[in-house]
Amino acid sequence: MEAFSNVIDAIDSFVWSVWLLIPLLACTGVWLTIRLRGVQFRKLGAALNLALFKRKDPGSEGDISHYQALTTALAATVGTGNIVGVSTAIGVGGPGALFWMWVTGILGMASKYSEAFLGSKYREFDSRGEVMGGPQVYLRKAISGPVGTTLGVIFAVFGALAAFGIGNGTQVSSMTKNMETAFGIHPVVTGVIIAILVGLTLLGGIKWIGNVTAAFVPFMIIVYIVAGIVVLALNADHILPALGDVFHYAFADYNGMVGGALGTTVALAIQKGMARGIFSNESGMGSAAIVAAAAQTTHPVRQGLVSMTQTFIDTIIVVSFTGLVILSSGVYGNAVPDGVKTGDFQSQLTSYAFASSIGQNVGPAVVAICIVFFALSTVIGWSYYGERCAVSLIGIRAQFPYRLAFTLMIVVWSLFPVELIWNIADILNGLMALPNLIGLLILSGLIARETNAYLSADPDLTKGGVAAPEPLALKLSGGKITWVPAKAQVTKH
Repeated sequence: MEAFSNVIDAIDSFVWSVWLLIPLLACTGVWLTIRLRGVQFRKLGAALNLALFKRKDPGSEGDISHYQALTTALAATVGTGNIVGVSTAIGVGGPGALFWMWVTGILGMASKYSEAFLGSKYREFDSRGEVMGGPQVYLRKAISGPVGTTLGVIFAVFGALAAFGIGNGTQVSSMTKNMETAFGIHPVVTGVIIAILVGLTLLGGIKWIGNVTAAFVPFMIIVYIVAGIVVLALNADHILPALGDVFHYAFADYNGMVGGALGTTVALAIQKGMARGIFSNESGMGSAAIVAAAAQTTHPVRQGLVSMTQTFIDTIIVVSFTGLVILSSGVYGNAVPDGVKTGDFQSQLTSYAFASSIGQNVGPAVVAICIVFFALSTVIGWSYYGERCAVSLIGIRAQFPYRLAFTLMIVVWSLFPVELIWNIADILNGLMALPNLIGLLILSGLIARETNAYLSADPDLTKGGVAAPEPLALKLSGGKITWVPAKAQVTKH
């Protein structure tokens, strides 16, 4: 097992290195921000109004509303990445890692907008009449020829596999570990209960998933934020110094004790901050485009803007609360307690922070309960993502076996060590994001052209009746790039 873990560590370090995913993520976010004229800044208010207050476009096609698509995406992203992911980012990468999570989130809003726009524009329908969309569809349809087909297949393969990591294994290990610590419940018992709840939810498909997440996602976020505000109020004098550490150590090595380690470097802060950032908000991974495709909308731009708000809520709000709770409490600078593994300490910094602020019994219990709700919602959301990828590869016959395997793996993952699961999830996340980021760069001109055209006609998102252009496909022939009509919108799988 140790040799296998070392191999996984080496692969993880390469995938999330300055030679591969980190520069690709940053360059894609910067490029799309420029091409879209900073859409995440100038249209955030209107997008939040459409997502949270208007909630739906009457008379539009799709399986679920704008709001249900947003809460389903939030269910999949506001999970342990916002609690345990931030803990490990700071525990391994130091205070500066939080800064790089923010950078990933801000730039990622443009990426999230772009992939949701494409997911909505190029969606299809499977043989049961359910929407089929996401990178596995739009890469194939919007980039004609073997390049688009290859990118779409690669995404679908790693998307189906990644769901078992980011959307299952990491969530289950976090739930079981915290429930055992807070209440003494055996990990397998927690795993069985969660598997039953998830299995019952999956039987109803995306419409039932949308109903469930719309009901409890806002509640769980509010409960966690309120608890975080209490901790921050108790540590108010340490908030500004904590923010100072975030900005300082984003560009300087940290030489203090971080979870028992000797210190961290700027490179490690960037690596862990960006890796955990994309783990938390999934911007650039393409996953949220799968559920965005199922949303009822009159124009792809409108759904893209709604989906963009998910990254803002996830990273700029929830992640920030977790990071400041950890840093203001001071626990991130402590040595590892006796009898506790370094990895476990780093992954549970949030729990230690709550315990040091509101009590050794109450603090861990609050965090454990929040993690259960966060992780459960993520498992439900990602089951849909993985299933849609599997169906795009094999057909509708893959739906039930995938749901069954996904549910059973909840129990299996409860027995695995947490460090190994997180590293495997990081690798699969990166390999899933790779073809999508390449596709976003190739299609950036189309995204910018149609976005700017729509926003010129409906700058405040109040009209909703602007017709969307017919889907086009990029074609490379004789060294020239041309745009041709995309394949039929409705494809049976």
